[in-house]
Amino acid sequence: MSTASLYRRFLPSPPAIDFASVEGKRIFNEALQKGTMEGFFRLISYFQTQSEPAYCGLASLSMVLNSLSIDPGRKWKGPWRWFDESMLECCEPLEIVKDKGITFGKVVCLAHSSGAKVQAFRTTQSTIHDFRKYVFKCSTSDNCHMISTYHRGVFKQTGTGHFSPIGGYNAERDMALILDVARFKYPPHWVPLNLLWDAMNSIDQSTGRHRGFMLISRPHREPGLLYTLSCKDESWTSIAKYLKEDVPLLVSSQHVDTIERILDVVFKSLPSNFNQFIRWMAEIRRTEDINQNLSSEEESRLDLKQELLKQVQETELFKHVEKFLFSVGYEDNKAYVLAKAGSQGSEILSETESDESCCPETCVKCIKGVGEDKVKAYPSGNDVFTALLLALPPQTWSGIKDQSLLQEMKQLISMVSFPTLLQQEVLHLRRQLQLLKRCQENKEDEDLSAPA
Repeated sequence: MSTASLYRRFLPSPPAIDFASVEGKRIFNEALQKGTMEGFFRLISYFQTQSEPAYCGLASLSMVLNSLSIDPGRKWKGPWRWFDESMLECCEPLEIVKDKGITFGKVVCLAHSSGAKVQAFRTTQSTIHDFRKYVFKCSTSDNCHMISTYHRGVFKQTGTGHFSPIGGYNAERDMALILDVARFKYPPHWVPLNLLWDAMNSIDQSTGRHRGFMLISRPHREPGLLYTLSCKDESWTSIAKYLKEDVPLLVSSQHVDTIERILDVVFKSLPSNFNQFIRWMAEIRRTEDINQNLSSEEESRLDLKQELLKQVQETELFKHVEKFLFSVGYEDNKAYVLAKAGSQGSEILSETESDESCCPETCVKCIKGVGEDKVKAYPSGNDVFTALLLALPPQTWSGIKDQSLLQEMKQLISMVSFPTLLQQEVLHLRRQLQLLKRCQENKEDEDLSAPA
């Protein structure tokens, strides 16, 4: 049965006031004079319309991440790195979001996983007075933006649950500006803050929990310079179970007396789809066109990546991994999967690439920039495996029965002696691993905070 087409909706006013109306402009000018529209200009520069009717959460988040100039570290289209709704699927498959929308907890998880600094509150965890203070805080800063999830019905609008960024605040009138990402439906509009609170103070029927708001700001450093985790591939479910549940059991149940034996136990039982997961885990930030002159900013970024890679390769764990992978015939010009460690290993590494047709996402590359004498080396299988092992929780190895070996393993994964840059990279991976596991277990709505 065909559905009648729609062209926009009439904005019920009151309670909302159209941003572009005479009154809306007056409210804006008043707020501008009082300094509570500072965040507006960055947000409006990246204002977007959600590309699907149920993508309001994804559109709101990508808009905020871009306005904060957070580098996703991976390509959107062509050579450009840019946050887009299509890239925000590590906490919920896009097919599900398109069909059912997304919960508050999963949007918070996405914000954390994307590297932003996030504070999230349900209305049961805050008060309208605290909310007002947070709105004021974000409205007077261009380094803090708020996303609200609310029920449209309170504003006499059609539809139910919705996400949109808050673009500004008029303190004298106590009104907030909603930059509605469903621009095909309603324009940006001012609403009384107490009504916005009431709209948030409603229950999402899909989770049985109250809606709320989140404050998103830029981190001190770009997260994930070299590596990032992703559940974009469907292999994530089995891989997460293997890493978080099976590996600790395997280590505790096997007789291991050397570090190489531990690595053998870990890698010989890899799930057959591990190669697909490792491709995403090693979503390397690399130069896409070596014939282009790099900007000073990109050159600095590559130098930082090079330093981080050097730090990974200087760890004692890397030396053990390198030795072990060499002993089983691993070659760096093959996919990031162990080749011959155990009965299943030979089946796992099935993609051998020649020098002429190597996969740019999974093969080691030495790239010399135009006009440069220095060579940029990019991650190989050895350091990717090392980073993945470091990202596992320390308790993963607590079942090792040999106490001297247990102490040696603890020393290898201890970050106390690591340089700050490497510490930050490993902590980012550990947080991502915990966040994605939280989503896999459908526990993201129980805890909105970032992993410790």
